[in-house]
Amino acid sequence: MNRPHGAPGGRAVRRGLVPVLLCVLGACAPAAGDAGDDGGDVRPFQTVLDGQAAAVREGDRAGYLAALDPHADRYRAEQRRVYANLRRLPLGEWGYRVADVRRDGDEATVRARLRHRLAGYDRAATTETERLRFVRRDGDWRLAGEASGSTTQLWEQGTVTVVRGEHSLVLGVGRKRSALRALAGAADRAVPAVAGTWPRAWTRRTVLQAPSSTEAMGRLLRSPASSYEGIAAVTTGEAQDGAGQGDAPADRIVVNPRAFAALSEQGRQVVLTHETTHVATRRQTTGATPMWLSEGIADWAGYRTAKLTPRRAAPELARAVDDLDAGRGGSSPLRALPTEEDFRFDNDPTRLARAYEGGWLACRMVAEEWGADALVALYDRAGREDGGESAGLDAALRSVLGVGREQFTDRWRAYVTAQLGRGPSRG
Repeated sequence: MNRPHGAPGGRAVRRGLVPVLLCVLGACAPAAGDAGDDGGDVRPFQTVLDGQAAAVREGDRAGYLAALDPHADRYRAEQRRVYANLRRLPLGEWGYRVADVRRDGDEATVRARLRHRLAGYDRAATTETERLRFVRRDGDWRLAGEASGSTTQLWEQGTVTVVRGEHSLVLGVGRKRSALRALAGAADRAVPAVAGTWPRAWTRRTVLQAPSSTEAMGRLLRSPASSYEGIAAVTTGEAQDGAGQGDAPADRIVVNPRAFAALSEQGRQVVLTHETTHVATRRQTTGATPMWLSEGIADWAGYRTAKLTPRRAAPELARAVDDLDAGRGGSSPLRALPTEEDFRFDNDPTRLARAYEGGWLACRMVAEEWGADALVALYDRAGREDGGESAGLDAALRSVLGVGREQFTDRWRAYVTAQLGRGPSRG
């Protein structure tokens, strides 16, 4: 499920991951007689991928390259770099499961699930879909390249530089090591800041990806680069099923080099604290969690130590309040709490910014008037209402805060107006 949360100045986007497979490292071979969707036997292709995966885990460069078509010169050159990149990573799991095969004589297209986990950072593995081209040479199947629709990974985009922080792992392509060290430092500061606001159990570690350009970022996230113009960072992850049990697949914070570099030092810290909050709250985030709450709590954590007045932190909503005070017309963004639609990346930038600002002020109000513990409890409860399958916000609000949705919205509207109005104490 795509859940965008990006506003001007840099926020994030959550992207659904394909379902996690049940195969374990080194035990991904299908049962004898398994066939692809066209009836082709998947076993020879599974054998090739199992061998290459074992070569990655065991540091066998020759074995890794032996799986490749000897006539695919360009692909072999690319894979030599990929292998070197993978060996730089703290891989805890790496394996494939062939899902189906499409054969055409001595050529085949294979759809496989790549399952991987970073040791010391990921509680659970991530699974991606790969589409691979095979050719048969002298009776043996060999990898010849990637087919259209295959997932793009950072380690396929160039030479990866790895920087380890106290609480973070930063992977960069085409970036100076000094810039990656600065990124790790900011990520390391974000983790204890979030730990101080989110008391639930989480890894307290983050993995950041720093691609070389916005275009490379778009390829990683399988979206047009234009979707991320002005977005400083996004977080990939998967919402839970509502039970809040088990370990969620790994999150990755993906940093947009252009937009992130344009921020002040304080702005960068706010962005990374926001993104880290999404990592921390992943187990409690479900399809029932309202976007204003998930984005609002992340901004609340990000802005807690920032020396910004509400009007400076929420300029678009402040302009809307000024318009209302001046009697200027238009549809008021205060008529209701921000909706899921308000957070769409392709929205008008003003509408998107107001959605974030409204969510932040709603969470700020809860923390101020009911306490930070109540905000955490509300997040927990909202994600569990109706099994996490449909919104049960009214019940969550009544259970935790003692007010229904309509009364809460009225209080939020009054709070926003008081905080953003041009009174002498509001700046």
